[in-house]
Amino acid sequence: MIFLKRKRLVVWLFKAYLNKWRKTIFLSFIFGLIVFFILRYGVNYFIPLVPFTHKESIGMVGAYTSDNLPSEILHKISSGLTDIDKNNNVLPGIAKSWEIKDDGKKYIFYLKKNIHFSDGKEFTSNQIEYNFLDVNVEKPNQYTIIFNLKNKYSPFLVTVSKPIFKKNFIGVGDYRVVSINLNGNFVQSIDLVSVKSNNKELSYQFYPTEEALKTAFVLGEVSRIIGVKNTKFEDTDLIKFANANVVKKIDYTQQVTLFYNTQDKYLSDKKIRDALSYTIPDSFNEGQRNHSSFNPNSWVLENGLVTREQNLNHAKLLFKDSQISTQSGSLTIEIKTLPQYKDLAKEIQKYWQVINVKSKIVVVDALPDNFQVFLGEFNLPKDPDQYALWHSSQNSNITNYKNLRIDKLLEDGRQTIDINERKKIYSDFQKYLLDDPPATFLYFPYVYEITRK
Repeated sequence: MIFLKRKRLVVWLFKAYLNKWRKTIFLSFIFGLIVFFILRYGVNYFIPLVPFTHKESIGMVGAYTSDNLPSEILHKISSGLTDIDKNNNVLPGIAKSWEIKDDGKKYIFYLKKNIHFSDGKEFTSNQIEYNFLDVNVEKPNQYTIIFNLKNKYSPFLVTVSKPIFKKNFIGVGDYRVVSINLNGNFVQSIDLVSVKSNNKELSYQFYPTEEALKTAFVLGEVSRIIGVKNTKFEDTDLIKFANANVVKKIDYTQQVTLFYNTQDKYLSDKKIRDALSYTIPDSFNEGQRNHSSFNPNSWVLENGLVTREQNLNHAKLLFKDSQISTQSGSLTIEIKTLPQYKDLAKEIQKYWQVINVKSKIVVVDALPDNFQVFLGEFNLPKDPDQYALWHSSQNSNITNYKNLRIDKLLEDGRQTIDINERKKIYSDFQKYLLDDPPATFLYFPYVYEITRK
């Protein structure tokens, strides 16, 4: 009996509670349903609206000062009058259009309007200071600039693709510099923030070696590393890391090359240089084989790429017919190589032995003053003009190459404005350069970009 009375009391109290709070309970239930559906279906919409800062740390190898930062960074901060695409075609940059007059000595650029620096000030012709030698500059109005050249120079449109800055790296790009950390004269890191969104930041960190860069990635110091030549790390491979995404690319900005000293008493013989070239294999694990001194995607090679496939029998005949072979029947050559190409030098050494050419390998840290053969690389200019590398008058002609036909083609190439005429000139240039080779062009290196997932 007592139990029934207590049960009735509980029921009564529960009903009384519902009568008093039922409106609050109902509203709370409805609110809970709304919150549930927002969390269930609206999270992907609302999270991007929350002002979180997204900072990406990017690692690179190299010793850079404030005056020679990588183009990867400079072109994020600003732009030039022109822009260059991946096939080295010239496109509008800050300049919307241009005219070439006075037989290629006058360049008139018409600037885009409503372009602003990252500090908010409008970009005008007054801010353009390229400081070219032998060039007279006129600025008739805020949106026109005229360059009067002393001599014709067809690569000029590529030259003005160099990004334009005010002091303190204030540019017109998608990012602005917020801090630079220096160690002496060298940049340790540089931080950029998006001009469009202060929540997006890029922090570039520089390391002395690839091993140091990979270690930084493994330890979590950086979330992405770019430009590494291989994915090996200690006793494993970064490809095997579950949280690493690896992308393989080809670096078309530099080419690994065997340079011959054409004034050497042995290598001055064209037949010997030809024989050495014909021993080189048709492929390399380290990069994309390339027989010319040009980027294979360049507009200059629309008339076709000259190739020289491996031919050991022909190489033997050339060497046998050379002057040195008739004297002694064998030859010993010293290969000076950068440290990163030591294994490649050993591979080439084996091929040269097939034609009775022995070689001694010497590792050097930089371009040597004197050499018979140097295994290194050269940076490809964005314009096909390679006057500085092969013209007999240039101190930067490291092979001491002297070929009057090549000299004339190089001179004509940098003074010819018509692009179709330039194609013909450089088509002849590559043909004659490979016919009398001052170097054997090997490959464009593979590089890897590794990102933490």
